[in-house]
Amino acid sequence: MKQAVARLIDSGCIALAAVIAAHIAPAQGHESGPLQLLFAIVILMSSAALLPIVRVYAVSPMRSLYRLGTRVLPAWLALQFAGLLLLLSIQHQDETLVSWIAWWTCIGVVLLAAWRVIASTMRSSPRVVGLRARNIVVVGNGEYLKLIVAKVDSSNHPDFRVAEVVELHDAGDRPGSAMGEHGQTKLARLAGLAESGGIHEVWLALPLSAHAAAAHCIEALKNTLVEIRLMPDFMPLGLYAGVASLDTLDIPSLSLSPSAISDEAMTGKEIFDRAFALVALIGLAPLFVAIAIAIKLSSPGPVFFRQRRKGLKGRPFSIYKFRSMRVHAQERGVVRQATRNDNRITPVGRFLRRTSLDEIPQFINVLRGEMSIVGPRPHALEHDDLYGPLISGYLDRYRIKPGITGWAQINGYRGETDALEKMAGRVEYDLYYLRHRSFWMDIKIVLRTVVRGFLSKQAY
Repeated sequence: MKQAVARLIDSGCIALAAVIAAHIAPAQGHESGPLQLLFAIVILMSSAALLPIVRVYAVSPMRSLYRLGTRVLPAWLALQFAGLLLLLSIQHQDETLVSWIAWWTCIGVVLLAAWRVIASTMRSSPRVVGLRARNIVVVGNGEYLKLIVAKVDSSNHPDFRVAEVVELHDAGDRPGSAMGEHGQTKLARLAGLAESGGIHEVWLALPLSAHAAAAHCIEALKNTLVEIRLMPDFMPLGLYAGVASLDTLDIPSLSLSPSAISDEAMTGKEIFDRAFALVALIGLAPLFVAIAIAIKLSSPGPVFFRQRRKGLKGRPFSIYKFRSMRVHAQERGVVRQATRNDNRITPVGRFLRRTSLDEIPQFINVLRGEMSIVGPRPHALEHDDLYGPLISGYLDRYRIKPGITGWAQINGYRGETDALEKMAGRVEYDLYYLRHRSFWMDIKIVLRTVVRGFLSKQAY
């Protein structure tokens, strides 16, 4: 998403530069005006195609002014020079057009450079850095640990701030070797800090031989939602320069978290979700009103049913549904799931549940930013407490916003989960979605939900 925004800004700067230059060196004669407009369109389209080819956006322009001088400006100047040669071959004696191109080129240089400088300055300002920086804990031992910490501190990187350093002096290097009592205490404290939300990432800066220490760290953090990065020391093997590095820090990095969804992809997903929900609520407004009236006529009680669920990073929110049951008192701390022929369900409610129309109000949750169109279905808090310790990877579902529909639902895992195996199967599909999610996968899930997902034998 950041790359798309950068491309739009570049195109806007180039178009604006052309307009400003046209006012400084206006076209003369009836032939120059159309030719000037045609030339501007050709250059604008060519720049939109050329800049990505020369990898201007491989690293966000807001992060690297180096690319401004090595790729952006040379590409722009080369494009304008080629365009000038082409124009002179068509219109030999038109000095006005040549003057316009010269002004356009210079103004384009200024605008393309200006927005990058401004963005870089804002990005690196203490106020912005303080808002954006992710608190990290670096875990490791020896000189490599000190090297990683020094690199982050000296870089003044806007995305990362070393909040704490955990040095494991007694980390075992052999498989199955035990962590000393002092090391276990440190890891327990680290897990508590991760559970409290005080840190965002844990970096394991360890030698390649310290796989036992890495295993102990991962085990200690398995019930948290903190991001874990393994940063092995490849320098003794002479492979340091050839290993994929973290952002611009030039540090070898391997993500151990199940979610591979980038910030850019998440931003794009957020835009899609809000737009889809808004259109859906507007388009379904008549049906929304009709269902509300039917619920009020079928039984006394509110139109909506609200229940607390957990969302992104485990933050609780109130989920909305159309009420499908008669109002009844629930036993505290116990969730009784709907079963087949459940006498609590009203006739209208049974139809709503079978067709999934009771889920329509959740578009409101999407507009509020609490849910997504596609994602793991949120469970009752009591189910989270029950299944979290029993199913491996259950908590990883919180690494993305819960959805109205999901990969598990279109593959048959809907309705009552009356056995541990059913919930484990649902979680397995949810984790598959986390690892493979894409925009087109979301579209596929939405379409399959619309075509065949509303009617299900498992929904009652």
